[in-house]
Formats: sequence, C-alpha cells, structure tokens
Amino acid sequence: MPRLRQEKEPLSHPDTGDINLLEVLHALADPTRMIIVETLRHDNERACGNLPVDVAPSTLTHHLSVLRDAGVIRQREEGNRRWNALRLEDLDARFPGFLDAILTAYNPKAHKPSPKPTAQTPRARAAATFGEDPPFAWLQNS
Repeated sequence: MPRLRQEKEPLSHPDTGDINLLEVLHALADPTRMIIVETLRHDNERACGNLPVDVAPSTLTHHLSVLRDAGVIRQREEGNRRWNALRLEDLDARFPGFLDAILTAYNPKAHKPSPKPTAQTPRARAAATFGEDPPFAWLQNS
C-alpha cells in the first residue's frame, strides 16, 4: 500500500513591521539561543543539525521556533533539512543597530562558533581522536 504524502504547513514568519521588541528580547534571553544567533551572525545559513549546541533535537526545535516566532531567524525547508538564517536586515530596519549592540554586549569570548563539520570516515574519526593506534585495534587484526 503506498504511503500517503502528508502536506506540511508552510513555516510562518512575522512581517518586518510586526517584529516586537519584547518578543525579540525574550528570544535572546536564553544562552542556547544566543549561541545560535551568534553562529548565524558569522555564517550566512546553517542547517539545524550543524548548529554548535549540545541539546536534544526536540529542545533545539523549541529554541529555533522561539527565534523564528520572534522574527530573529528565517527558516526554509529544502528536502528533509531545515535551514536557518538570521534576519539581520529586517531587525536593523525595525531596530537599527539593536542586534549588533546585543551581540557586542554578550561576551563574544564565551563562545566561538565551531567550524562547520566535515565528512570523515569512522576510521579517520578514530585516528583523529585516538591517534594511529585506536583502542581495540587488536580486534581489527583478528
């Protein structure tokens, strides 16, 4: 029996004129969300799975939803991935210099965005982590 394709509702984003300062401040009041915003400030766009935060996927979805609903980020779907971008131009149009002031006040030395992950084979990851003689190497030679 063929699987029915379920149509997703399009993602909603507030118009530039509807971005509310209190909602933006609420969205930026969480350290995890500040890391996301800081990362997106340095990168044009990142997929959800490539954000440098150590939270459960459901928690990350919540944080991204708060940022999107406040008008801080724009999300787009491409295939089975969701891409995130900072709405810097919209925020600057509504509150000139606000986001840069917040990011400057936030300690930039507390977190530097991690580099984009690179694809590696499991053997290469093990060598990078443990050196050329990874634990249990004797199992491979058996």
